[in-house]
Amino acid sequence: MNLRPLRIGFVPLLDMAPLAVAHEMGFAADEGLALDLRCAPSWSSLRDMLLWGQVDAAQMLAPVPVAMALGLGGAVARLDILQVMSINGDVVGVSTALADRLRDIGHDFGFDDAALGARLLARVAMARPLRIGVPFPFSTHAELVRYWLRDAALDYELCTIPPPRMADALLAAEVDAFCVGEPWGSVAVEQGAGALFLPGRAIWAAAPEKVLAVRHDWVSNHDALAGRLMRAVWRAARWLGLQENRITASEILARPEYTNAPAELLDRALRGEMVISPRGELRRVPDVIRFFDGAATFPWRSQMAWFGAQLARHHGLDMAASIASAKAVCRTDLYRTHLRSAGADLPGASEKIEGSLHHPTAVASERGTMILPPNAFFDGQIFDPDRP
Repeated sequence: MNLRPLRIGFVPLLDMAPLAVAHEMGFAADEGLALDLRCAPSWSSLRDMLLWGQVDAAQMLAPVPVAMALGLGGAVARLDILQVMSINGDVVGVSTALADRLRDIGHDFGFDDAALGARLLARVAMARPLRIGVPFPFSTHAELVRYWLRDAALDYELCTIPPPRMADALLAAEVDAFCVGEPWGSVAVEQGAGALFLPGRAIWAAAPEKVLAVRHDWVSNHDALAGRLMRAVWRAARWLGLQENRITASEILARPEYTNAPAELLDRALRGEMVISPRGELRRVPDVIRFFDGAATFPWRSQMAWFGAQLARHHGLDMAASIASAKAVCRTDLYRTHLRSAGADLPGASEKIEGSLHHPTAVASERGTMILPPNAFFDGQIFDPDRP
């Protein structure tokens, strides 16, 4: 069979797994595709690779297409979200010095209470602003940190650090804390640079982290090709959702051409057993990262609307227009068209009330099998995209 080459960009993180698995386990070949997976050193370089046509599609930070639709970050083209690649997957970490100060005031690093964490972090803050590393200005990491600390009496600044450099930045005291995707938080622990403070899901229980993004003009001219890629990535995500495939997935992702990180660290995150400090303290965290279950791959307009609303507040933009623009980049039409035949269950609506679910909830869907997981925010807030 002659396979159609397709160039796909990624940054070396656990959540690029659907791309690696689609390539390595034959899901792309089943769709007649030969994926040429190209690693980028940072999110800015990957964004530029996609914008200037050096890759056809890319793993992308969920807020980037939204920010570009709002005219932020030097937008030169529209990016569309075909599907979500991962939910959660981020961790908040602190330096060894901060961890010691937190323990001195009695914090037990329970790894689950974001509200308490914000208060205690404010108590041990330094005279200068706390420097918090995030991978990119327009990222789920940055939005989670801003939302988490918005009411804390804490002066801080966000510093952009590529994910593979986060542990080194903490060791070199370039930052005091970070929010980064796995396995780079666990790498910081392994290197003795600091301790993990919170999983990202403690701030928002179902935060969309990475998406499969393409240029709007590209997908307009390659609809059928986009569908083949979507089905390959969707089937890879389904494979990743099966526990019996966890070890194989870790071994694939550990290869130098993907994350080049220890398979053991990748496996820990996949099974939700996190070593949070050099002391060896273990915390069990369900849904540290999720690839498939609970409609994880569906590009919910309400999730991108939340990012649009946050960016509108930060940058003084019109709220209603920002939310409308954020919703427009979610190609739920292509998802329904191309993934129905693959067996995807499709929700009756493309929006939901973010923050409203505190336990698994069955919702209306075409196949009647859709159960959404909790999506609560740590502070109990509710986000209705029609009444932000």
